[in-house]
Amino acid sequence: MHMTDRGLLALVRHEGLVPGPYLDVKQVWTFGIGHTAAAGPPDPATMPRGMPADLDAGIREAFRVFRADLARYEAAVLRAVKVPLAPHEFDALVSFHYNTGGIAKAALTRHLNAGNRDAAADAFLNWRRPASIIPRREAERDLFRHGRYPGGTIPVWSVDRMGRVEFSRPIRRLTEDEALALARGPSPSPPVLEPAPNAPTGWLARLAAVFSTLIRRA
Repeated sequence: MHMTDRGLLALVRHEGLVPGPYLDVKQVWTFGIGHTAAAGPPDPATMPRGMPADLDAGIREAFRVFRADLARYEAAVLRAVKVPLAPHEFDALVSFHYNTGGIAKAALTRHLNAGNRDAAADAFLNWRRPASIIPRREAERDLFRHGRYPGGTIPVWSVDRMGRVEFSRPIRRLTEDEALALARGPSPSPPVLEPAPNAPTGWLARLAAVFSTLIRRA
């Protein structure tokens, strides 16, 4: 099971996109779309500081890392949850786990596995620190309970060499189509077919037919 397109967009929108290493609210070095060393390489603390010289390349790298991270978080949700999930429920749980890393120990998972979806939805709000994360928890709860997806463009934020993000105004906004194309990754190239050898034509074809007949009679 994988996130839906709308789920992917909701997650990227929650995280935002910073194409350089930055310090999050907990002073953890982070890169791109919420990537930290806890999710695996690369380690944002060791990455070059500041904005990339090529912004487009930096955005592509952020999405490349995001795709690798997302696969791990999707797998962790599937391991922790023992009951069937609707696509919007899975989207909400992956978003929650991507942000908290807490799917295996969260009360919402216990409630869900016990068959109590109402209690599971309410338990999203158990994870409400810092206070600035509460709107995200509420959005994830509403997505889980009602299938209500947020909309809008995806902001790209700038960061300085000290890891401070400039949140006053995004330097770019990605459309949903642009973000989806980057999140899904490049399409595989179609196989290259070797051209078939040209069949003989005209007098050459007649000559080949004569030789073929003689060989069969021999």
